[in-house]
Amino acid sequence: MTTVGIIGAGHIGSTLARGLVGRGYDVVIANSRGPETLASLVTELGPRARAGTATDAATAADWAIVTVPLKAYRDIPAEPLAGKIVLDTNNYYWERDGRIAELDQKKATTSGLLQRHLRGAKVAKAFNSIRSTEILTAGSPAGTANRRALPTASDFDDAIALVTKIYDELGFDTVVIGPLEESWRVERDQPAYVVPQTADELRANLARAVR
Repeated sequence: MTTVGIIGAGHIGSTLARGLVGRGYDVVIANSRGPETLASLVTELGPRARAGTATDAATAADWAIVTVPLKAYRDIPAEPLAGKIVLDTNNYYWERDGRIAELDQKKATTSGLLQRHLRGAKVAKAFNSIRSTEILTAGSPAGTANRRALPTASDFDDAIALVTKIYDELGFDTVVIGPLEESWRVERDQPAYVVPQTADELRANLARAVR
């Protein structure tokens, strides 16, 4: 059975844990406060889930999700994620994260920073442009008219394929932005950020983005 390591147990991490457990995945979830603080969540999720440290989650993972405040991305353990696909949900909120010069100067992307930190991993942008409350409620079966679409970006084809699979399992079409260097098109304050949209509407919004 596939084990997903989820590093970050906030709104997005816990919601994705629920969705993945419900679809037959095993989950190891971690936060910054210690596994004991996740006891109630793990009890809710059932036998397919367990809590651990970030290193535990990264080590156990067949693939992983990083969903921590951007300011903490350097705390993600790199070595146990080498060779693995990592879905990155990060967004840059300078009010929370502090100023990051490379982002302010448009010289980097949020997921690009994580990829640089996780040099041996295969990072893909995912789930950054949907509210956590909509991840398990806004999806619909494949082929549904006006099905909502979500974007992804990666430098690796197999990472794009995994995101596409997970999006579909949760009820969303996929629009591929391109490599991580183009993922700014779905970052905060861009037209495609956190709005319900079909695949055609998402492509149009990505094209309207201005850096």
